[in-house]
Amino acid sequence: MNPLQNLDDWEILLSFLPAGWADKAIELGALARKRKIDSAETLLRILLIHLADGKSLRTTAAYSQEVKLCNINDVALLHRLRASQNWFRWMSQMIVKDLRGSPERPDDLGQKFRVRIVDSTAITEPGSTGSDWRVHYCVQLPNLHCDAFTITSTKIGEGFQRYSVEEGDLLIADRGYCKRAGICHVLGHAGDVLVRFHSTNLPLLTYKAKPVEPLNYFRTLDTGKHGDWNVWFRSPVNGQLIKGRLCAIRKSKEAIELAKKKLLANASSKGSKLRPETLEYAEYVSLFTTANRFCLKAEDILNLYRDRWQIELVFKRLKGIIGVGNLPKQNPQSCLAWLQGKFFVALLVERLHQEAEFISPWGYPIPSPA
Repeated sequence: MNPLQNLDDWEILLSFLPAGWADKAIELGALARKRKIDSAETLLRILLIHLADGKSLRTTAAYSQEVKLCNINDVALLHRLRASQNWFRWMSQMIVKDLRGSPERPDDLGQKFRVRIVDSTAITEPGSTGSDWRVHYCVQLPNLHCDAFTITSTKIGEGFQRYSVEEGDLLIADRGYCKRAGICHVLGHAGDVLVRFHSTNLPLLTYKAKPVEPLNYFRTLDTGKHGDWNVWFRSPVNGQLIKGRLCAIRKSKEAIELAKKKLLANASSKGSKLRPETLEYAEYVSLFTTANRFCLKAEDILNLYRDRWQIELVFKRLKGIIGVGNLPKQNPQSCLAWLQGKFFVALLVERLHQEAEFISPWGYPIPSPA
């Protein structure tokens, strides 16, 4: 996407920006003074050359002078990028609202839930010994439109608490989200969860508050057979027993061997020893859900969870196509501003794609009268 390639295309791109975006550049400090860069439009065009086209700051500055956009050097442009962090965040939030819409949902789930997939991914700096930033991301099914995202340090772990929840939401996540506090957060906002079961983080009970050993249930399953059991857990907030469902299916022989091989290799690399129970759990796909209000069968729950892999593809697109991967900046403030800008570009592309889905003959939204 080259915002300078065609002036008509640039005007069309501007039509997808939220109302008041130029004024917000001043309000949020991106354009605190108009020295060298005289308008929010000029600032955005220059920053998109860097963020969307992938040009370095030095090349961007040189190109901006060549096409007579402005006379600025790479150091000054870096300062402008840092100052634009909150502006990018605000525009991204507004675009996310446009993306939500009224999505279609598979089968009759639309009358029951708003289905959302949540996950996080790590972004690292060059030469860093570990992850430096974590992106918490949420998409809706079936259209995969971004529903929400936040960028935090890696000290902030995965959890349902990172997302706002509305009545009727069904949040799908992997086992990293199988924690009592996060599940209670969703339930407290009249939502439900469907999460890969983690026996350590979610100790289960009977309705009489007696401990449950899930493997005793799972051992009754033959290959290709699934099970569905009512279970409870105790709220860490008030000690109340909360009802849920435990659904499981036994894996194929090949899948079991592969899962155990990965577990053993990972344990070997860390110098740790696996418990026998851990290896036995690897023989099953087990899920926990609080979706008790509707008559969803166990096979419906298992099939619905299969769609969770879609968010992995979203992360691959973000890192491969948009270039959200290793950070080219080393200053934390610059890194965060660059990430906010990259996700603004990703959401803008998604918004353009959404408009294209309607097969508009003119290819852009009709602007509302001022």
